[in-house]
Amino acid sequence: MTEMLALSGLTKHFGPIVAVDDISMTIGRGEVLGFLGPNGAGKSTTMKMVAGFLEPTAGTAEICGVDVVEQPMAAKRMIGYLPEGAPAYDDMSVSGFLEFVAGVRGVLASKRNNMIARAVEQTELGNVLGQRIETLSKGFKRRVGLAQAIVHDPDVLILDEPTDGLDPIQKHHVRSLIRAMASEKAIIISTHILEEIDAVCTRATLIAAGKLLLDTTPDDLAARASNHNTVVLTVDSAQSGSLTVALSAVPEIGNVEQIAQDASMVQLRITPKGGESVFTTVTNIVSDKGVKAREIYVERGTLDQAFRDLADSGKSLQAHTENPAESPVEIPAND
Repeated sequence: MTEMLALSGLTKHFGPIVAVDDISMTIGRGEVLGFLGPNGAGKSTTMKMVAGFLEPTAGTAEICGVDVVEQPMAAKRMIGYLPEGAPAYDDMSVSGFLEFVAGVRGVLASKRNNMIARAVEQTELGNVLGQRIETLSKGFKRRVGLAQAIVHDPDVLILDEPTDGLDPIQKHHVRSLIRAMASEKAIIISTHILEEIDAVCTRATLIAAGKLLLDTTPDDLAARASNHNTVVLTVDSAQSGSLTVALSAVPEIGNVEQIAQDASMVQLRITPKGGESVFTTVTNIVSDKGVKAREIYVERGTLDQAFRDLADSGKSLQAHTENPAESPVEIPAND
């Protein structure tokens, strides 16, 4: 896999505030990196440094081996950047704006029409090409922003909230476009929409208090959720009491709670300790007790729960930064 983006010790201070703190990672061709973090975590600041819009206080960002600070023009030729808010020249038409961007990006005049037409087709802007940008809806403005980011066919895409303001059909289209482009590019997506991580990303990173806390796969991120491998079991009401007692006595089971009931049935949620599977243990107990299970299934950890759990760890990290006497947070490995 060809390395397309390399960050080494990337750091940004705003006076006494450390917005980004010593971030290092590499991204290769074919990877889509989901960049997660609570508000104020340092996501947008990191992306602005990678895109060359902010100079780092320390560390480096390289695009295909080209340092963004030392050779900014060469690096930016290989970057497509969709910033937060999708700023554009409101008094321009969509077609005029894309022609302007293609020219600034150095797209040859002989190729410009074809490159613009391709970006317009990919972002479905054909019906609004003649409209002034200020007249467009938020969703269409976002699509114009995405079109300008891809019009020069860059090697690296940096997308800050790419589906912000889009309706469900438009979101699906943009995600499909990202997947289609991914094999030939390295893509960073900052998003608060966790389903987006599952839908398009091959990697998931979490940043909090300016520090990179986690770099893993979406599946592993979900597996770190406190509700991962939870068993949901529905049984007859008459049999639920003794079953609950038996399940609660198992050392590897952390909690047994009743989540629904009516006159004939009770539904239990059985949460394991440490996220390990207890499905076989539960089914064996159900069988040994002679209980008939109406329904039984295992929950995959949800990304939003994993994010909340890890973000809470990030808050602990921030508290440690402000109170160094406290012990640092450790995120347990999910081996």
